[in-house]
Amino acid sequence: MENVKITIAKDGPYLVSGDIEIVDASGNVTKKDNCALCRCGASRDKPFCDGSHNVAGFKG
Repeated sequence: MENVKITIAKDGPYLVSGDIEIVDASGNVTKKDNCALCRCGASRDKPFCDGSHNVAGFKG
């Protein structure tokens, strides 16, 4: 996993680009090229962003 970039979107998610693997608490692996990770806590698709930060009024 090289050349991974993480950008924090204003009032939104972490935007992750590059060849990444996400490992959940059970050890399940999800491979992605690019993704948006929730940082507001309101997503129904955690750890991925589903846009709920807009409805929740997340600022950060």
